[in-house]
Amino acid sequence: MFIGGLLGGLGGFMMQYYLSAYEYPTRQHRLELAVFHSDHVRADHLTGFFTAVFGMLALNGLPQPYHPVFNVPSFALASRDRFFLLIETADPKYDAQATRQFLESLGAREVSDVQP
Repeated sequence: MFIGGLLGGLGGFMMQYYLSAYEYPTRQHRLELAVFHSDHVRADHLTGFFTAVFGMLALNGLPQPYHPVFNVPSFALASRDRFFLLIETADPKYDAQATRQFLESLGAREVSDVQP
């Protein structure tokens, strides 16, 4: 976020410098580089915000429009009156039989294996 804000601030400064020094050297003008017409929202804030949002989406692997767990019939109830727990096999401590026994010992209504 810091690097995105720094690049946005530097880009805004360079754009204003270029316009003031080369394109319109005799005019006094003000260039808006932010979303809102306010002195409090600047280009470095705007690019820092976008860097944070898109960085978070990329690091979380989002958007993920499809996952094999959506094929489990009872998954439709997960957002209504139940919750859904997914344990990936990529976990180094994963053991299929021990994990199933552990979940059933907690009183799980259903334990399903999901094929990719």
